[in-house]
Amino acid sequence: MRSIRPNIPATLVLEDGTTFHGRSFGATGETTAEIIFHTGMTGYQEVITDPSYRGQMVIMTYPLIGNYGVTSIDNESSRAQVSAFIVKELSVLASNWRAEDTLHNFLASQGVMGIEGIDTRALVLHVRSAGAMRAALSTERHDTESLRALALTEPPMDGRDLVKDVTTPVPYEHQPSREKISLLRKIGGDEPIPEWKTDLSRPLHVVAYDFGVKRNILDLLYAQGFKVTVVPARTTASDVLALNPDGVFLSNGPGDPAALGYIIKEIQNLLGKVPLFGICLGHQLLGLALGGRTYKLKFGHHGANHPVKDILTNRVEITSQNHGFCVDIDSLPSTCRVTHINLNDQTVEGFDNEDLRLFCVQYHPEAAPGPHDSTYLFARFREWMEKSHAPTA
Repeated sequence: MRSIRPNIPATLVLEDGTTFHGRSFGATGETTAEIIFHTGMTGYQEVITDPSYRGQMVIMTYPLIGNYGVTSIDNESSRAQVSAFIVKELSVLASNWRAEDTLHNFLASQGVMGIEGIDTRALVLHVRSAGAMRAALSTERHDTESLRALALTEPPMDGRDLVKDVTTPVPYEHQPSREKISLLRKIGGDEPIPEWKTDLSRPLHVVAYDFGVKRNILDLLYAQGFKVTVVPARTTASDVLALNPDGVFLSNGPGDPAALGYIIKEIQNLLGKVPLFGICLGHQLLGLALGGRTYKLKFGHHGANHPVKDILTNRVEITSQNHGFCVDIDSLPSTCRVTHINLNDQTVEGFDNEDLRLFCVQYHPEAAPGPHDSTYLFARFREWMEKSHAPTA
């Protein structure tokens, strides 16, 4: 499968005036966003369709991207979420028996711009030293000052609520496609999806807040044997509790967690009433709900190769991460126990509070894309819910 794309010049300008000239692929036009980089060799489709990348243009550090095409079952949401996609070299040939289209055609159909033929190593080194910043990409004009001025019109990520752009408008019960169920049956080998492992006469019911949730997270909750009800970000705690959940899941998502006061309030109203499990943005929101603080990282953690140490077991996990904000480890109350630490920069990657029946991690244990070192956390969520139903002495 091969794509034919027009040879259209494109120019990328960062807010500090740093400029790169290359060739366009995907859609044409102009766009602005925060520019960040992803340190993965593969998984570009999952990156492009991950709602956590809303409002960002992504640089792939691996030099050749697009060689296995695009397959709809691998989408993490219903559409592309990135504002733009930046690569050293785009493969025009999709060599993969599963491929349904090329990356160029997919991005063009989604209205997402791309640029190739630039020195992505130099660009990543600049972002790593100067920090994530706003940028503009254009096929319509190519002068630095004009595009720098355009980049500065992009709202900064600090204080920005992007959850409202990606959350579901209505509640729904998650049910993977037949093809995805077939893939889920191979999780951990050829074992089937677990039967309900509970003394209750019904499956455990998880209500998942959608702050920009990835499909594979919901799929792995389903693979644990849970009934999964997904609700919008503005759902009140009372409405959630009216659904009689055995546990509440707080999903990943984009933007600044401190801008989500309306969500933090509802999480506070859930504390101690039902087991809680948070991932990424959900982890940050739990920290804020408990009285902690968050801050913006210089260039964030974006990639599938971040080492994290489980303090409780001394086990090191290689994790998939995508976040630009972090919980201030010193701001957490003494009732919280830090459980995971990032070995690159010593930032907090997880904490729990057994009295309030909550735990969370900053990284993405669903591994889409990435290693499968941390999928045990979904089973841990089951254990915490089952413990809540255990009779007291």
